[in-house]
Amino acid sequence: MRPCQTVVLIVACAALLAAQTKPKDVREIAKGGSSAIPKLQELLKDPDSDVRIEVVKQLTQIGTQYSLDPLIQATADNDPEVQIRATDGLVNFYLPGYVETGFGASIKRVGTSIKGKFTDTNDQVIDPYVSVRPEVITALGKLARSGGNMDVRANAARAIGVLRGKAAVPDLIEALRSKDSGVIYQSLNALQKIRDESAAPRISFLLNDFDPKVQLAAIETTGLLQNKEAVPNLTNVLQRTKDAKVKRAALTAIAMLPVEASRPLYAQYIKDKDDQLRAAAAEGYARLKNPADIPMLQQAWADETKPKARLSLAFALVMLGKTEISEFSPLQFLINNLNSAAYKGIAFPFLVELARDPGVRSALYRPLTTGTKDEKIGLAGVLARSGDKESLAQLQKVSNDPDPDVQKEILRAIRTLQSRVG
Repeated sequence: MRPCQTVVLIVACAALLAAQTKPKDVREIAKGGSSAIPKLQELLKDPDSDVRIEVVKQLTQIGTQYSLDPLIQATADNDPEVQIRATDGLVNFYLPGYVETGFGASIKRVGTSIKGKFTDTNDQVIDPYVSVRPEVITALGKLARSGGNMDVRANAARAIGVLRGKAAVPDLIEALRSKDSGVIYQSLNALQKIRDESAAPRISFLLNDFDPKVQLAAIETTGLLQNKEAVPNLTNVLQRTKDAKVKRAALTAIAMLPVEASRPLYAQYIKDKDDQLRAAAAEGYARLKNPADIPMLQQAWADETKPKARLSLAFALVMLGKTEISEFSPLQFLINNLNSAAYKGIAFPFLVELARDPGVRSALYRPLTTGTKDEKIGLAGVLARSGDKESLAQLQKVSNDPDPDVQKEILRAIRTLQSRVG
């Protein structure tokens, strides 16, 4: 090759490299907002993964419905980080702010691999009235089943739970067979949020998993999904384990699956030295709904000093008919604990379950009007989940509360309840 030809070739290569898209170019293009989406979507074919990652970031930031199709496309990318960021971007459209706390927010590149960490937060979920495009759930289900690596699969499973993606339950069940604890754990959490009881029998094999975190999640999921056929297995776990957390979880799950055959267990643990086991036993008595247990439970309520066990005993007494609201009544005690940062997470689900009873619901209407800010917000959430058309009318009566935070949550509760009862 002649010297002049070599120079020309070098210059041509340099010009070609200079013309290649860089992440900064993607950011510049994205300044066009929604109108830039077609160009950004084209760049999802760029050979440089850094460019594709930046495209996904910008699509997520633009955040309109027109970002969804390219984000769905990006879930099929061959780079795990692109898949993870696309997953978080899809969730972020339906739950704004998610991308700041999702797995993608902690990703760091280490050579050719990526590293990140999941938080233990498991309370993120969209409101029931939020409708998710079926194509989004299909794409996430495929990732949970066969994503680029185990982090991709775990992240997709978590996303399915946040979006209540019932259509992806078969994908989550398949993910449970992955043998990766992270994928299994996130899939179980997702099943808890979706609450498809038909999935319950498919997780029984995990009740004795060697990973304590997975075993605990499997036990909790079994109770929440109402698999009464698992009671003998749960009883076996309860009686054989030496792990206090597993023992508590097993008895709590048994208490969620009321069968008269479990009564001896409740009698055994209602006076246990462990207050959380006493609490679980009280919940078991609650769901058996036998009025003959009231005197014993009232005495236990009078004697109990630990808050968690007292909350469970209050739940039991209200479940068995003690629905009056007075200064020291069990129902008032549960309502009072909506003011407690430490215990409202226990009181709230108890009230949700209790409010399925018309008598309890009616009793909650007065404190919805007269309670503290936290009580009003908590009770609005309770009625959103367990209310009926009468509850809708009661919420509408207080929808102009002078506190803007209360007003916001009441309006949110109204929308949720309307999506349930019409």
